[in-house]
Amino acid sequence: MPEAGAGTGTDTGVRTGFGVPGLAHPLLAPAEWNALTRPGAGGPLHWVVLNVANGPGVRPDPHCLEAAGRLRNAGVRVLGHLDSAYGLSGSGELISKAHRFIDWYQVDGFLLDRCPADRAALPEVRRTVGALRVIRDDAHIVLGHGTHPYPGHAEIADQLVTFSGPWSDYRWSQVAEWTADHPPERFCHFVHGVPGPHLEEALRIARWQGAATVYLTDRTARDGRTDPWEPLPGYWDDLVSRIGMGVSE
Repeated sequence: MPEAGAGTGTDTGVRTGFGVPGLAHPLLAPAEWNALTRPGAGGPLHWVVLNVANGPGVRPDPHCLEAAGRLRNAGVRVLGHLDSAYGLSGSGELISKAHRFIDWYQVDGFLLDRCPADRAALPEVRRTVGALRVIRDDAHIVLGHGTHPYPGHAEIADQLVTFSGPWSDYRWSQVAEWTADHPPERFCHFVHGVPGPHLEEALRIARWQGAATVYLTDRTARDGRTDPWEPLPGYWDDLVSRIGMGVSE
């Protein structure tokens, strides 16, 4: 496969849409959550992650119930956020949280964030995903590796996050050759710190690398104290219009 920076905008057949990895709590970011369900403003949303309090919280949250309900009524998948902590979170703890997500918020699936990516972790990840599918057999499962994992992980879940990081790394990144054996719908890229003038370049890299689900934002992680995914990007409407007009097709 070519380097990510290669490509001239030629149609690759990739139909790009958004995966929103972790907006702030609806009480803290009401405008952001409202923007996702504003008629004609949400764009092609593949899914939105709900993270109440590092998971589902200890009791149903009315603000999250309302936000999740509005998205699901609009036909948008809502995924519960489960933090694997690179394998340090036990499977039992994750499954307990998944049950609460299903019971309280009727989520459509899960983002297994900080998922371990090596070959040795494969059996445990497979067991965890299998248990999640017992809870809901049609659950949409996204493994949030943030990097290219051992190829066997692709056989376990619906989607893999194969890049999560800053624009300074993304613009020079390379795609793993084994990803060419799978359709673009299987891969997600999350990129923060993308300057507005580089939006089209970032979309072109995602197409060239074969990732159909993206999240691009101008927000940055400042000294590890700010989560760049919590607010919507400042150019959200522009980004939506680019994909809505077929720029990324």
